[in-house]
Amino acid sequence: ALMLIYTLIFSVFTRVPSNDVAYPVFVFSALLPWTFFSAGVGNSAGSLTNHRELISKVFFPREILPLTYVIAAIFDFLVATVILAGMMFYYGVALQAGLLWTIPVMITAAMLVTGLSLLFSAMQVRLRDVSLAMPLLMQIWMFASPVVYPLEAVPERYRQLYLLNPMAGIVENFRRAVLGHLPIDVPSLATSAAVSITLL
Repeated sequence: ALMLIYTLIFSVFTRVPSNDVAYPVFVFSALLPWTFFSAGVGNSAGSLTNHRELISKVFFPREILPLTYVIAAIFDFLVATVILAGMMFYYGVALQAGLLWTIPVMITAAMLVTGLSLLFSAMQVRLRDVSLAMPLLMQIWMFASPVVYPLEAVPERYRQLYLLNPMAGIVENFRRAVLGHLPIDVPSLATSAAVSITLL
């Protein structure tokens, strides 16, 4: 549904460059890692407070609760890759050897999601408004990441600052690995990995 909305707005009403790739595939290939991130972090924020009865009755490592939402987001991601494969076949986007880069990209994304899930779920215990703020935070964060537009659309003078957002390197490099239209941007992926490891 998001892909259809963004395609209508950004390729019909407003022309956004998509590096000579069909815009639905261009945006959907970025929505996959983004949706994994937003679902994993957004849903896990309230995991401890939503299961307080369970926590108070049974002893178990509390980290399990937010991690279950991360695992659920991974499963959703894997299902969505089947849809992406179908779209790539329909639009004639060939598989490239660079597809193997999706593995380190998604490992980086998983570290970031896990770190933020543990952080936000712990914060939610003390600050109950955290989960209420998550939808707005995710919306702002999405437009601060190259999901509906290419990285090249960001002015050069702001790009280094922009790439401090770990999702920028993750989304952009996942799309590059899947579509093979541009080489992997190793420095941006390394920045994302460094931030993700630090948060984790």
